[in-house]
Amino acid sequence: MTHSTARPPADVKRILFLCTGNYYRSRFAEILFNHEARRRGVPWQADSRGLDPDPLNPGPISSHTSAALRQLGIVCPTALRLPQTASAADFAAADLVIAVKQAEHHPLIAANFPAWIERVEFWHVHDLDCAGPEEAIACLQDRVRELLDRLAQGAG
Repeated sequence: MTHSTARPPADVKRILFLCTGNYYRSRFAEILFNHEARRRGVPWQADSRGLDPDPLNPGPISSHTSAALRQLGIVCPTALRLPQTASAADFAAADLVIAVKQAEHHPLIAANFPAWIERVEFWHVHDLDCAGPEEAIACLQDRVRELLDRLAQGAG
C-alpha cells in the first residue's frame, strides 16, 4: 500500500488535518484516513499540516506514528515528506479542516488564520505532553473511523 500526496481528482473532496508539528497526530490521521477511505470507497483524500512545526524533530514522522501504522498493516511510503507548515492556501483548498486538539490549536488558528476559524472542526486528541501514544493513537483511530462513517453517509 502506498501513500500519495498527489492532488486528488476534481470529484474527490479534500480534508486537511492540523496539529502543532505535523509529525505525529495529524500525520497518523492523514495516512489512516487515506487508507480507510480507499478501502471503503469514500471519495475523500486527506493531507496534513502543522501550525507550528518544530525544526528539531528527528526525521519526517514520529516513531509512534509509524509503529501504530505498522500494527494496523498500513505501509508508510519509503520517501516520507518532512513536516509542513499550514498556509492560507491549504485552508482554501480543503473542503473540511480538522484540528486535532481544540485547546492547543484554536489559539494558533485564531492568531494566524482568523478568517478560517469558523470552518475548523476541533477534536480533543492529546499530544505526548498529556497522553501516551497508545491513548492518543486509539483516540485518533476512533475519531477518523467516525469521520469516515459520517462522510460515507454524505454528511460533511
